[in-house]
Amino acid sequence: MNDSNRRVFMLQVAAGSTVLLAATAQAQPAMVNEKDATAVSLGYVADATKTDAKKYPKYAAGQKCGTCQLFAGKAGDASGPCGIFPGKAVAANGWCSAYVKKA
Repeated sequence: MNDSNRRVFMLQVAAGSTVLLAATAQAQPAMVNEKDATAVSLGYVADATKTDAKKYPKYAAGQKCGTCQLFAGKAGDASGPCGIFPGKAVAANGWCSAYVKKA
């Protein structure tokens, strides 16, 4: 392989890596905003310890999105997709009134 071919190859590898990194970054869904209409109606908070227990008596200490059946992130992820908020991510330590404990 001569120097010219090697340079072209390296440029192609670099360009391909940049495209792959950009695609991966775009694959991460945006976080749900607590002020979003659906989030407000479900009492979503990014920090479950800040749940208004008087307004949401179903809430119990220790409940959080990361332990909910609707949470599609991996165990240990800080955030992940949720079936209630299509195309958005929720905080693993968040909570909403749609919470259903994982079996």
